[in-house]
Amino acid sequence: MPMVLHYLIFIQQTRYSMSVMVLGTASHVGKSTIVAGLCRILKRRGISIAPFKSQNMSLNSWVTSDGGEIGIAQAMQAHAAGISPCVEMNPILLKPKGDQTSQIVLLGRPYRDVHAGEYYQETDHLLEIAIAAAERLKTKYGALVVEGAGGAAEVNLFDRDIANIGLARILRFPIILVADIERGGVFAQVYGTISLLPEDIRPLVRAIIVNKFRGDSALFSDGMAILEKLTGVPAIGLIPVIEVDIPSEDSLSLHDKKMINAPVRIAVIHLPKISNFTDFELLERYASVCYVKPGTPLDAFDAIIIPGTKNTIEDLEVIMASGTGEEIKKARTQGIPIIGICGGYQMLCETIIDSGIESKAGTYQGLGLVPCTTTFGAYEKTTVQVTRTSSGHGPFLERISSVSGYEIHMGTTHRGEIREAFAGEGVVSDDGLLIGTYMHGLFANPEIAAAFVSFLCDRRGIAWTAPQSGEDPFDVLADHIEAHVRIEGILSFFS
Repeated sequence: MPMVLHYLIFIQQTRYSMSVMVLGTASHVGKSTIVAGLCRILKRRGISIAPFKSQNMSLNSWVTSDGGEIGIAQAMQAHAAGISPCVEMNPILLKPKGDQTSQIVLLGRPYRDVHAGEYYQETDHLLEIAIAAAERLKTKYGALVVEGAGGAAEVNLFDRDIANIGLARILRFPIILVADIERGGVFAQVYGTISLLPEDIRPLVRAIIVNKFRGDSALFSDGMAILEKLTGVPAIGLIPVIEVDIPSEDSLSLHDKKMINAPVRIAVIHLPKISNFTDFELLERYASVCYVKPGTPLDAFDAIIIPGTKNTIEDLEVIMASGTGEEIKKARTQGIPIIGICGGYQMLCETIIDSGIESKAGTYQGLGLVPCTTTFGAYEKTTVQVTRTSSGHGPFLERISSVSGYEIHMGTTHRGEIREAFAGEGVVSDDGLLIGTYMHGLFANPEIAAAFVSFLCDRRGIAWTAPQSGEDPFDVLADHIEAHVRIEGILSFFS
């Protein structure tokens, strides 16, 4: 079917449909969190809903039950809506590799690596795929909460924007515009964004939400009135800052992290291309988790984690050049527990052989802490949900029986004769203090995170009890939004 005809049919099907689009005045204004909250609010009212983001750029990703890879934010939003994540919710995922190059994950599968300029030559084709994915979702669930990307008024991108303007032009859904008052200039954010929108998109903006407010909201009541007068759009909510235990969307969230005062300290190496740091967000509630830049001394920590990365070899070269590689080796001789996850596991190896898949073809020396070799031999990615049984070897693994998680990685690691950490996967040293695994989500399991912190506390002779889990974080978020937004204005889009 020709693209134009396909679009016209979809416009006809969706013009009067029950759905909404959430755009932002900039990146990191809280769109993802608000979409998650709306999904839970609508679910609680019996409205069948699915999240959708046509194009996402993030190194924090999730694996669906059928092995597709999507942005973790859309998986989180699906959980809030009470449905299973699927690839249609994020049909295009861009995973930055450096040098203005990103891997395109298309409908959950690796498509190809492209330079930024090259990518824009494909946007018509990609938008067609995104619209078809949205159509399938809407047919299945009945309504969508659509999230835009970055700022909505990037005027230089209007002709190739498939996440905001190009998408809005096809969907014609009512738009909620979200602004971040914490960063300042909220009047310019909102007024400037709406003023710069194309004339055919501007009337779709039906509501304004001001997010991340601190202080007495009564002091900004006149500000909300001014926004309405300036724009002619209802300002329906002033949402205070809230701490809620849901996964972070991307690396911008690392700047917002605050360490708790806890008995043990865990260093997570802040690799330049760190991915899936959401693996450690539950640990942040139990211990003092510090994301340390390469070159930072590691002798004050009770454990060291080398996390996932989008480029194992380039990040390995950074930690070796910065001295962090030697710091990790020294920590190993001192009996400090070290865990490498995904790319971090690959770095633990003696040798990494790349045929030109992740970096320049060649053979690279790893940290040499495990007698293994990792090979990047084909442009193929393992994406799978897993449940594995612990080997029970060592003072940490003996505390856990089985664990569920997911794998997302290029390359294959040849284990040799070293012990398995988990049935069919990973490695563990004879003393049990050095572990490598491809399993993301290991520490997202409360019992595993608690077992790890308890193990570290026992090493120091400290008594520790895991905090009790509270309410469902999506209910907490939904309650918070409902308390500060005129929700009937949003519900009117679904009636």
